[in-house]
Amino acid sequence: MIIRNVELETVCGVTSRLPENILPEFAFAGKSNVGKSSLINALMNRKALARTSAQPGKTQTINFYNINKELYYVDLPGYGYAKVSQTEKEKWGKMIENYLHKSKMLKCVFLLVDIRHEPSANDRTMYEWVVYNGFRPVIIATKLDKINRSQIQKQVKLIRNGLGMEKDDVIIPFSAASKQGREEIWALIEKMAAGEEKEQEEGSGENEQA
Repeated sequence: MIIRNVELETVCGVTSRLPENILPEFAFAGKSNVGKSSLINALMNRKALARTSAQPGKTQTINFYNINKELYYVDLPGYGYAKVSQTEKEKWGKMIENYLHKSKMLKCVFLLVDIRHEPSANDRTMYEWVVYNGFRPVIIATKLDKINRSQIQKQVKLIRNGLGMEKDDVIIPFSAASKQGREEIWALIEKMAAGEEKEQEEGSGENEQA
């Protein structure tokens, strides 16, 4: 997809009301420092629209980026940062859960994990949380450029087993440095967004016949 227009359209805090969007939404979740902002910037073909915080755990909002007026990227707050109080963690957790539960246009959740390490307890909890809310998360294994090519399959297997993933669940290794994995992620997004448009067209046709 050629990115013609990107706009940070809505920022939701703990007490904010979620927007009632009519375009497909694709959410990105991951613990602090996993490279979420770098991934989103790479997908949007922008250098610094999604802010990389100098202090992990400071992103406390859900950010909606309108892409080409065709779909949304939804940047969820980072989780698992040790210096954030338990009260704050609970607030962010409720905010994310509220979004996963209430959004009518959410088509897919991309869950980011660091390819170098076995998934943490927080990663596993988030994965199970997403599944519980009715989604099969696509796993993006970040920091691909930090390991040797010979290690990739071993680390992918470690992540798959560590999260207890289903056989057909997707893992995409990604590097913010080389952009490897970017096109594969975009292909998935375009496919799911096109499926949504097809459903709307079919629904429109049915209404006309009625």
